[in-house]
Amino acid sequence: MNQKRIARNFQCARLALSMLVALCGAECATTQGKNAEPASILDAKTAGNPQAVPVLGVEVMKSYPHDPHAFTQGLEYHDGYLYESTGRSGQSSLRRSILETGIILKRVSLPPQYFGEGLTIFHGKIYQLTWLSKIGFIYDLRTFRQVGEFHYESEGWGLTHDETSLILSDGSNKLQFIDPVSFGITRTLEVYAGNEAVTNLNELEYINGEILANIWHSSRIARIEPRSGHVLAWIDLSSVVTRAKHEPEEVLNGIAYDTKRRRLLVTGKDWAEILEIKIDANPNQRLAPVVSSNHVKK
Repeated sequence: MNQKRIARNFQCARLALSMLVALCGAECATTQGKNAEPASILDAKTAGNPQAVPVLGVEVMKSYPHDPHAFTQGLEYHDGYLYESTGRSGQSSLRRSILETGIILKRVSLPPQYFGEGLTIFHGKIYQLTWLSKIGFIYDLRTFRQVGEFHYESEGWGLTHDETSLILSDGSNKLQFIDPVSFGITRTLEVYAGNEAVTNLNELEYINGEILANIWHSSRIARIEPRSGHVLAWIDLSSVVTRAKHEPEEVLNGIAYDTKRRRLLVTGKDWAEILEIKIDANPNQRLAPVVSSNHVKK
């Protein structure tokens, strides 16, 4: 009698357990369907902490010559030529050069009181920032003749554009979207890796619907989703930075993209080379949270 009762109780327990497992399985499948991790790195918006952001390595595909006395602040590749804004008061310039040879075809110097910063090419004009003067210059793309100027209230660091707006960084974690006609700010985007604000956003490049940003005094580039401000991935360029010995202020800075040949180019301040790189699609490690720099920008 006791054996039958035990057997019957066991069967009931097993049936209840089976039903519970089936129920949990259905619920888990539903939850995974709604919240499953995206397959693409481009959609990896892991909003827990900075260490959850994927980290992508790079491979150097080719090296091109670069003026080792060009304190690179802005870089852009456009219609077969490389355009560059260089910094330092009394040495700042705007340049057009041939990537493959490093030969400078055209150059204009900024007045000595201005420290050149980021640049971008938009609707046939070159827009160039200055650091502390709160003024930017507009040039004719072909002749480099100055055709205008614009003003902003923050410091000027990096500059790029999307389909409708100029996008400016000022060294904080904020990106300003600026109307290219009125030069008013249309919106401000705060950049975060998880819950950590990403400060020291520097040189910018808008590529295939993402904003790529150098992080000043860092060997990484942030891939930023331009609607949410989330860092989708870090691009780790430590292997690029260590190719040569650099002075403390000769940091990684400068991102350009050849849309026709799909070449991603990077360089640094006073670097002797511009490097064509290929991004590894597979995350390889996790980086520590972003910390603010105590360096003084020069």
